[in-house]
Amino acid sequence: MRLTFTLVAACVLAGAAPARAQMPDDGARLLQDAAVRAAVEAARAHEAQTLMDQQRFCQVPAPPFMEAARGEVLKQAFEQVGLQNVRVDRVGNVLGDRPGRSPRPRLVIAGHLDTVFPEGTDVTVTREGDVLKGPGIGDDCRGLAVLVSIVRALNQANVVTEGSITFVADVGEEGLGDLRGMKALFGETMKGEIDRFVSIDGTGLGITRVAVGSHRYRVTFKGPGGHSFGAFGLANPIQAMGRAIAKIGEFQVAARPKTTFNVGRVGGGTSVNSIPFEGWMEVDMRSSDPASLAAVDAQFHLAVDEAVAEENRRWNHPDMVTAEKDLVGDRPAGNTPEDSPIVRAALAVNQALGFTGNLGEGSTDSNIPMSLGIPAITVGGGGQGRGAHSLDEQFDTTDSWKGTQRATLLVFALTQRWEATP
Repeated sequence: MRLTFTLVAACVLAGAAPARAQMPDDGARLLQDAAVRAAVEAARAHEAQTLMDQQRFCQVPAPPFMEAARGEVLKQAFEQVGLQNVRVDRVGNVLGDRPGRSPRPRLVIAGHLDTVFPEGTDVTVTREGDVLKGPGIGDDCRGLAVLVSIVRALNQANVVTEGSITFVADVGEEGLGDLRGMKALFGETMKGEIDRFVSIDGTGLGITRVAVGSHRYRVTFKGPGGHSFGAFGLANPIQAMGRAIAKIGEFQVAARPKTTFNVGRVGGGTSVNSIPFEGWMEVDMRSSDPASLAAVDAQFHLAVDEAVAEENRRWNHPDMVTAEKDLVGDRPAGNTPEDSPIVRAALAVNQALGFTGNLGEGSTDSNIPMSLGIPAITVGGGGQGRGAHSLDEQFDTTDSWKGTQRATLLVFALTQRWEATP
């Protein structure tokens, strides 16, 4: 069976009759609707306010696992722009609804609250000309600000979408947050209710349709420890860890699909003149292909086991040093096909607005719905970013309204019924 898809009215004025049916890859026709044009124009007109929100949100700290303060600010923003049923779920996701003419299809559009920066980081945002500077200003304060701006634009145009929208400011996207916000959203909070999903993450106008999966481990090497001179000859946990790191550094992995590994953090020991009783390392492995990810994961386990055995043999102390491998991050791989309606719609929206944006891959909130077979993409929020995940992160506001416009038009395209026909 060949699938074609009908979009029933891109969007309509409250109480007005639907516009004629559209195809998801016919983005130019969406702009023929006066209400759509009004909302898209409002998105651009509101860009100064969007940038103010971006700076305001970013100056509220949101360290890993400590997103509540920023979440409260987004909760207030959702309420102020008139979203309904604004609530906070069990893990800290902030949700607000904008009902359409029908409950379904249900589009969820999200931006993440958390940053990579630890508690105590100075999150002051400064501006020099067209450039905003501050930790997290692009990733993902930009996404949060665009969420709110979309609602403003829809409200100003006084439109009712065919399907309904839930806006989500979610927790746990970064690092060891392990997508806990999305796992809860799809597994508990809105299980079975989400038909399409869009994450607004970072800057630019790209479209992510491939989810890069990852396995992350914290490995703790343990032994009895002792004086570096008096107890010399004991197997050493940190030396075992060094053997493991050397082995990991020699891994051979696939170039296509891109598969990677990294020892990102290490620690342990008590003093320079003590044989340590403990050492630890954190390891990250990634691939968009589940089989390739499983292969490098197997290499990792073997490397650690061999390193421990070698260290114990070196000092003739069987089983003196041990290693505990704790999985601290598990992001599933997945993809949304290039010819799927949601990707076609996103490309059509870019084309209709005269924007360019490449299809790409990444590790984002969309990993979860993609792994579940739910149509999902991640899009940039516009502007240009530099230095993501650094204290000197920057956001160039030049033409940043393009991201706000693109997200607004995309909402129209993705809240319509897609009907399969033979």
